[in-house]
Amino acid sequence: MIWDALTAENASRYAGWLWTLLLGVWVLLWFGMKKTKKLESPMERLQHAIPVTLGFWLMFGSLADWGWLNTRVLPKIPALWITGLLVTVLGIGTAIYARLSLGANWSSMVTLKMGHELIRTGLYSRIRHPIYTGILLGMVGTAMIRSQLRSWLGAALVLASFYIKARREEHFLRQEFGEEFAAHQERTGMFLPKWN
Repeated sequence: MIWDALTAENASRYAGWLWTLLLGVWVLLWFGMKKTKKLESPMERLQHAIPVTLGFWLMFGSLADWGWLNTRVLPKIPALWITGLLVTVLGIGTAIYARLSLGANWSSMVTLKMGHELIRTGLYSRIRHPIYTGILLGMVGTAMIRSQLRSWLGAALVLASFYIKARREEHFLRQEFGEEFAAHQERTGMFLPKWN
């Protein structure tokens, strides 16, 4: 059985392939975006871009010696690798599905597009930022596999970055959609589903 042959190294490699798949989907879907109507300032962008970059570097970067950041925080057992890999699959799948749902409204920066639509179907009917939810799940799953302090710190930095970015996105959406967005906000959770 595949699980019997799974090692931490293999699970980490498979997780890396999943992240590469996510990057490939992002690059492929980059084309065909709607034109920008309003964009965050470069300084605002740095407020979330720097921590998310640092977070991914902590998770995936390679240095000869990370010192105490390489401290193992979870036991080295196959159940964690398997669970971590399944959580990573769930997270990457969620992020890709949510990205496809946004279509041409998506942007890597906080923007409003020309003809911007407020998406409230699929995952967006319960979660306002399911792409972030998926990426965060993927980070947690990968941190479970790697089990190093630096991986968990990386996931925490990405969470903080996504919170800052999501708040700014919501400010833009409130300005654009007013009461329509306020009602959507009441029915949904930021990163976790809200069940009414």
